[in-house]
Amino acid sequence: RIVDLQEYRENVGVVEQNVPLFDRSMRDNILYGLNGKAKDVTIAELDQIAEIAQIKRFAHKLENGYDTIIGERGVKLSGGERQRVGIARALIKNPKILIFDEATSSLDAGTEAEVREEIREASKGRTTILIAHRFSTIRYANRIIVMEEGRVAGEGTHEELYRTCPPYQRLVNHQVVTIQ
Repeated sequence: RIVDLQEYRENVGVVEQNVPLFDRSMRDNILYGLNGKAKDVTIAELDQIAEIAQIKRFAHKLENGYDTIIGERGVKLSGGERQRVGIARALIKNPKILIFDEATSSLDAGTEAEVREEIREASKGRTTILIAHRFSTIRYANRIIVMEEGRVAGEGTHEELYRTCPPYQRLVNHQVVTIQ
């Protein structure tokens, strides 16, 4: 099958572990990748995406709101705030498919929980692929595919995999602390 590269790029939003940010405004960083369509995004649309990505939780602290220069690689933002900008950047495209590639791996537990909720909200009505090693990130996925040494070791829900897939059992058991 032949895939139109431009159509593919328009329909897929990706949030990486390390979101590439530029020494530009928050607005420019969110709208990056829209090509010529960035000028068509209204303040209302930007506000809506900022609400879903929970940027509004910290945007009021920025001296010029969306027009604040966030510094090279987003140095003025925390790790969680950078991830939220990455989520907003992916969502502003209104893609059919969202890919989160280790998007929570460098976050502390509290921030990870917040970003995980953002991912859950952003995933509504879309195909979402989560690539993660953290059990807490994938726990509620509809379908989990476990990879080991480049091969599929198991596929199913958390409950199914925990009963039948030794690599998944090891992953969960290493990450879940049992208090007795």
